[in-house]
Amino acid sequence: MNSDDRSLSLPVGFTHRVRIEALVPADSPRLNGIDENHVRRLVDVYAALPPVLVHRTTMRVIDGMHRLAAAAAKGLTSVEVQYFDGAEEDAFLRSVTANIAHGLPLSTADRKAAAQRLLRLRRDLSDRAVAAYTGLDAKTIAAIRPRSAVEFPRPNIRIGADGRPHPLDRTAERIRAAELMTSRPDLPLRAIVKETGLSLGTAHDVRQRLRRGEAPVPAGRRRAPEGTSAPKSPPAPPLPRSVDSADTGVVSGSSRTRGSLETLRRLAGDPSLRHSESGRRFLRWLHTHFVVDEAWRQQADAVPPHCTDTVVELALQCSNAWKRFAEDLSRRRLSDTSSAQARRTPSESGRGA
Repeated sequence: MNSDDRSLSLPVGFTHRVRIEALVPADSPRLNGIDENHVRRLVDVYAALPPVLVHRTTMRVIDGMHRLAAAAAKGLTSVEVQYFDGAEEDAFLRSVTANIAHGLPLSTADRKAAAQRLLRLRRDLSDRAVAAYTGLDAKTIAAIRPRSAVEFPRPNIRIGADGRPHPLDRTAERIRAAELMTSRPDLPLRAIVKETGLSLGTAHDVRQRLRRGEAPVPAGRRRAPEGTSAPKSPPAPPLPRSVDSADTGVVSGSSRTRGSLETLRRLAGDPSLRHSESGRRFLRWLHTHFVVDEAWRQQADAVPPHCTDTVVELALQCSNAWKRFAEDLSRRRLSDTSSAQARRTPSESGRGA
């Protein structure tokens, strides 16, 4: 078999003898390079050592630089190699995992440096996955991550230790699920799962949150990318509070509630609000304080008789605060309109003259 054809598919476990001079030194995770004492130990047991792992596309050593040094110390000119086919970033990942699994252990500094590089190469890897590859714990990886690639936006998908993709942010899917539960109360939960891509557990959580009069997205669930103060692509804000008073799992909602939800949804989609920090801050504030009819109706039964007067006073104070807010916005709108008309008048008068 001609192994020089690097596009050729090789059988599992295939090895090939290669001249040492044809191999490219490893892009090793070891910060201090070759350990001469370890090389001398390998010379004594060289016959029992496994083949050197080589990236077939580049002929770069992935794992086995100490074995190569031991072979050279024995006067050998060639070594047995096993090939790895894959991307270069995957080759580095394989190098890290190989050095964790056997041979001379990587130091803690080596592992942290390797983790930082992996996070630059594979931003989609989860903390647990990188921890498994480097032999560190997930908390250490979480602390390293912000320093690994400040310049790059954080992806929404992380590849877990199980190899499966796991979205970091399900804001949009939760909002869509809440819309479906409100507008189509008879829709089964599994149909909502199929429509939104949420897990059954997450969809159930959205439903329970709506029943309690809470927003479908937990506060603080979405985090800004590392190195930034706010999301570069603003998420759709959570829907306002809605409830379900039935025990059957069917979300109820009056036409007035649905109208309020639709109005708020349109407001949340306004680009002038979504694409400015002050606008996003206002939308978050608005969703926190927004209440629909069904929400306060569900909470009313929880008020004991001796607290009724106090809660009534608080509710009226909140109502008056909202009224003053509305009046202030109306005055500002009228003032802005008058100012705009005043600015237009001189030019219009000039054209008339």
